[in-house]
Amino acid sequence: MDVISIKGTDDTPSVTLDKDKGEFVFEGRSLPEDVGDFYQPILNWLDAYAQEPNDTTDVMFKLEYFNTASSKVILDILLKFEEINDAKGGVTIKWHYHEDEEDMKEAGEEYEDIVSEPFEYIVY
Repeated sequence: MDVISIKGTDDTPSVTLDKDKGEFVFEGRSLPEDVGDFYQPILNWLDAYAQEPNDTTDVMFKLEYFNTASSKVILDILLKFEEINDAKGGVTIKWHYHEDEEDMKEAGEEYEDIVSEPFEYIVY
C-alpha cells in the first residue's frame, strides 16, 4: 500500500499515512482552498486501508486550527477510523492540543461524542 506523505503549508496540514510503519498523523493548520481536492486522496487511502487494517491503529491529530469546511472532512476521517475499530478493533485516537487552546480540546471532545470512540487527550 502506497504511503501518503503530505508536507504541510500555511493552509494545509502535514499528513502521513503509512501502514507499514503504523504512522497515521494529521498535524498543523487545515484551511485548504478546495477541501475536497486536498482530502479526497486521504479518504480514498483510508477506504483501502479499512479493507486490511493493522492489528493496532494509533492516529494522531495535532491540529492548530481548522476551518468549518475542514471540520466536516475531519469528521469523515474519524468516522472511517470508527468503522475500522468496529470491524476489527485496535484503533486509538490521540488528540493533541496546545495548553492555551481550550477550543481545540473542546473540538476533540465534540468529535469523541459523535464517533463514540474514546480519545486520548495530550496537552503540549
